[in-house]
Amino acid sequence: MRYYSFVTVDVFTERRFGGNPLAVFPDATGMTDAEMQSLAAEFNLSETTFVLPPEDPKNTARVRIFTRTREMPFAGHPNVGTAYVLAQQGLDERGKLLFEELAGLVEIDVERDAANMPIGATIAAPQPLSLGPELAVETVAACAGLEPSDIRLGGHRPVEASLGNPFVIAEVEASALSRATPDFASFRRALEQTPALNGRLGLYLYAHAGQGSVQARMFAPLGGTIEDAATGSAAGPLGALLLSLSDAPELRLDIHQGVVMGRPSLLRVVARRGTDGIRATIAGRCVTVLRGVAQL
Repeated sequence: MRYYSFVTVDVFTERRFGGNPLAVFPDATGMTDAEMQSLAAEFNLSETTFVLPPEDPKNTARVRIFTRTREMPFAGHPNVGTAYVLAQQGLDERGKLLFEELAGLVEIDVERDAANMPIGATIAAPQPLSLGPELAVETVAACAGLEPSDIRLGGHRPVEASLGNPFVIAEVEASALSRATPDFASFRRALEQTPALNGRLGLYLYAHAGQGSVQARMFAPLGGTIEDAATGSAAGPLGALLLSLSDAPELRLDIHQGVVMGRPSLLRVVARRGTDGIRATIAGRCVTVLRGVAQL
């Protein structure tokens, strides 16, 4: 019998039972891929992370991220939460961490309070903004259980955007955001009709809520996440996409998510123009909830 310690944290929140829960295995050395996937399914959270020794000793760790059904190349709240857990163990170097992931290297700055205790992190998405296929308004509306008239087109059409993990992003009327409900059959049809999505559809809906602030919801029902309380790997692309529609050098955005679920979350995004395109950072606070041991 082998024993592996784990920690659960709530991410993008300053209070327990808010934000997005995450399970972290700080030392998963010796686990097989199948065991990691089985543990992620057992926890039944949107993601679970497994920390391994880095392939390059100059980096902090290799981090693998699993949903209930598959491995992810990159994700937001798993990186913020894993950084918080490792920083609690003193594994950062002067507040810096560097994670090896399928999508590339993820640079992280640990946030500490006045007593020098870790309270959160800022992560830099591993890739610049890239855009994929646009989806028909009717398709997006059907997936979200809304009317086509609820989708706003003044800024952009519904489009796939990525900083290492793709999401279809669509702006909706503020009054429609709380009414949105994912429709499984429509998600399946969207994938069948859009091969360029490569068999995966996470739908990120947002509505402007004042200067520098938006409300957002994310649905990925075919991947096992009917709704996500906080989605850093979609929040970053949203900030980058909005910056791409302007001439500004930088955009700062506070994203409120998880409100309808009763798990309010706050994600702080900064998007900047660089030599290789538009990049973004995603920041948030964390709190520890559970500690335990898994037997394999």
